[in-house]
Amino acid sequence: MSETHRWLSDYGDSHREISCPAIYWASVLILVPGIAGMLWSLPIPDEFANISPLLNWGSAFLMASLVYYFIISLTLAIGMLPFMLAVAALGVLLTRADVSIAGVSLGLVVVALAGLYFGHHAGGGVAAVLRDIQLTMIGPIWLLSNLYKRLGIPY
Repeated sequence: MSETHRWLSDYGDSHREISCPAIYWASVLILVPGIAGMLWSLPIPDEFANISPLLNWGSAFLMASLVYYFIISLTLAIGMLPFMLAVAALGVLLTRADVSIAGVSLGLVVVALAGLYFGHHAGGGVAAVLRDIQLTMIGPIWLLSNLYKRLGIPY
């Protein structure tokens, strides 16, 4: 079994008993920009600012995630590019807006965690939510892999 199929299979096995799929999957997609935004708001070393004004812990997290996606599956990584770019664009937009990126991101994380809990309620509750946090970046590609299966796209 390939690394891709192992991760997706492990994630899928723990998500067979989701009580509210629409709430759950929306929450998975909200959690990623929430976590990226929290990281985006952390102070950065001067070396980061010298390289690029867009380089911070949040953008580094997104880049590392995308590199990992390319390692495990080229097709899934290409499919994730629009989502990752949208998350990065949201980070840039919030940075330039007159709002607290940490506050907005914390709100997204709280909403996402509540949605994950209610989505999992019948299938694991808090323990399942903690597992979802652990696998934050696998959830979106698992969703994409299911879409690929329906469309007959190999990954």
